[in-house]
Amino acid sequence: MNKTIIVSNRLPLQIKIENDQLEVTPSVGGLATGLKSVHNDGKSLWIGWSGLTEEELSEARSKEVKKLVTAAKCDSVSLTQDDLENFYYGFSNRTLWPLFHYFMEYTEFDNDYWESYKAVNQKFADKVLEHLEDGDTVWVHDYQLLLLPKLIKEKMPNTTIGFFLHIPYPSYEIFRTFPWREELLHGMLGADLIGFHTYDYERHFLSSVKRILRLEVNFNEVTYHDRIVKVDSFPMGIDYDKFHDSASKHKTDKKSELQQRLDDHIQSGSDAKMILSIDRMDYTKGIPNRIRAFEYFLNKYPEYKEKVRLIMLAVPSRSNVPQYQKLKRDTDELVGRINGQFSTVSWTPIWYFYRSMPFENLIDLYTSSHVAMITPVRDGMNLVAKEYVATRTEQDGVLILSEMAGASKEMNESMLINPNNFEHIADTIKYALEMPLEEQKSRMKILQKRLKRYTVEKWAEEFMKSLHATKHLGAVIVANRLEKEIENNMLTEFNSAERRLFLLDYDGTLVAFKDNPIEASPDEQLYQLLDTLSANNKNDVVLISGRDRETFTHWFANKEYTLITDHGVWLKEEGKDWEALERLKNGWMENIKPILETFVDRTPGTFIEEKKYSLAWHYRKADPELAQIRTIEIDTVLTSLISNNDLSVLKGNKVIEIKSSSVNKGRASSRLLANNDYDFIFCIGDDWTDEYMFQELPKSAYTVKVGFKKTSAKYYVKDTDEVREVLHKFMA
Repeated sequence: MNKTIIVSNRLPLQIKIENDQLEVTPSVGGLATGLKSVHNDGKSLWIGWSGLTEEELSEARSKEVKKLVTAAKCDSVSLTQDDLENFYYGFSNRTLWPLFHYFMEYTEFDNDYWESYKAVNQKFADKVLEHLEDGDTVWVHDYQLLLLPKLIKEKMPNTTIGFFLHIPYPSYEIFRTFPWREELLHGMLGADLIGFHTYDYERHFLSSVKRILRLEVNFNEVTYHDRIVKVDSFPMGIDYDKFHDSASKHKTDKKSELQQRLDDHIQSGSDAKMILSIDRMDYTKGIPNRIRAFEYFLNKYPEYKEKVRLIMLAVPSRSNVPQYQKLKRDTDELVGRINGQFSTVSWTPIWYFYRSMPFENLIDLYTSSHVAMITPVRDGMNLVAKEYVATRTEQDGVLILSEMAGASKEMNESMLINPNNFEHIADTIKYALEMPLEEQKSRMKILQKRLKRYTVEKWAEEFMKSLHATKHLGAVIVANRLEKEIENNMLTEFNSAERRLFLLDYDGTLVAFKDNPIEASPDEQLYQLLDTLSANNKNDVVLISGRDRETFTHWFANKEYTLITDHGVWLKEEGKDWEALERLKNGWMENIKPILETFVDRTPGTFIEEKKYSLAWHYRKADPELAQIRTIEIDTVLTSLISNNDLSVLKGNKVIEIKSSSVNKGRASSRLLANNDYDFIFCIGDDWTDEYMFQELPKSAYTVKVGFKKTSAKYYVKDTDEVREVLHKFMA
């Protein structure tokens, strides 16, 4: 039975050394809860760091940890103290965390951090590969392991890999500042399914893929080498029943000391209210802004003094990172100043707790607070907002939520605010405190219905369902991979053939695309390959390209192979002059060129290539999203102009070309076949223009597409490097 391997930075276990004894308790976080069903069902394994470094573990203690994590269906990755400092506190939390949350001023681009990040991702990959078998599924989690999907896919290409990012993905303008941006994108694209909390994050990622890697994106699918990678959004939920049932039971439980204190305030007056704020002590949570906004509220609406109290729970986090230490100092000073300014003998405006609290006390806070104010300046999701809603068993209470939190996309019935607009926050607090019970119930009822339906278990189930569906994404591609068995059969036929024809496209097939087509000249290795191939008397080597006659004359005129240019207009055989295969006119070009020039003017990075019998509008260097709009426009304009002029619009790889409808590579290749009797034909190309050849050639021909695209060819290879590898095998 195939297994599922879950990989995260930390195991779903809390492992501590207390009084020289190991203590192991299950984690209670959202991820551990959400993946419980995936982890417990059938054959599964969870891989992550135990929380203890190599320096903390003796050999005997290390074996003890191994035994404990194995019993919990886990395996641990061994990390050193240096790994912890550079990989976790360094690159993960001083580089990726601030950058992805738009805090560029806190972002450190340190090469030592980067090297450690790569090394630790490799450690995780090695541990996964120890357990991985064909047919297994791997689900990788979060920003600490962005390189891991690729590292696994390279070693085990048939593995189905999912990746989920639990923090925001930044806009292209932010991400492009990152020095190792290509490596991170390639790392993530090792997955078959990439998940985000919201469509905004998904859109930002796809924009980076298009603009930085220049890959083809179709809706939410990325064509990557010989695979299609699906990108989608899955908003993470909570264990709704756990919070709702605990809140219901809370009414009959014995009251805690904290609950008694909360009751004292509630009972101090008929209009006494409490506003709840719960966060990790993190600069992304907007804690100082929230405190200042509350101060602004008290000054703007002084009638609420001695009636409303802000209860702030700030859970310690990454306290050894300088920015977090500064945040703690700033928060302490703000709370002290405001309490000093507004406090009376019987009332303190802010109750401030800097610690974590047991689950029971969280329920105390959730159920006692009339308003929850969750106002991060940037947050991937924010589950606290959902937990508060789940505990409101009477369907009362009001949630004030930052529109910068991922949760805001699915919680529109909350009071959405801009966390930087104190005026709006103050007015919203007043409205929330005065909101009629009927409106509270109306809003809360809708929120609870949605959260109860889309729980954290449902989130995991939906992701896994989509991940398994990616196994069928390749079905839209007709061609089969040119694998070893097919190659062997092909070479057997080749060796027994007496007359062989090689039809070879040039750009995107024999050479990789360049931003400027002029730069894509043949290299010495290509000359040697073609010369050797054509030196065999049984082989007819034909370069058939959309390139113009003048360029091919410059590059190949003294060679022994046959040249066909301009998509099939000109033919040059060894020792002969150029011969026109088609008689064409080009008077139409003077009417079309000005139209293309207007698109060049409006689309930076594009240019016109003027050939003898065609015009090509190249947009490889243009912004991909702008180019996508322009290609639709230009296709509409040109189609209406050329419909009665025997012209065609060819959509190539980052190029649109206008040429005569009577010319194509299929007609040219048919002419070669008519004049010769070949018993082996090999044809390869990467573009739509090559489809004409694939369709015209006999069924016995080996037709090969470069790239993973819809095609009439029988087979496909990944890229130009693989093209040359295949051609070399014909010379062995």
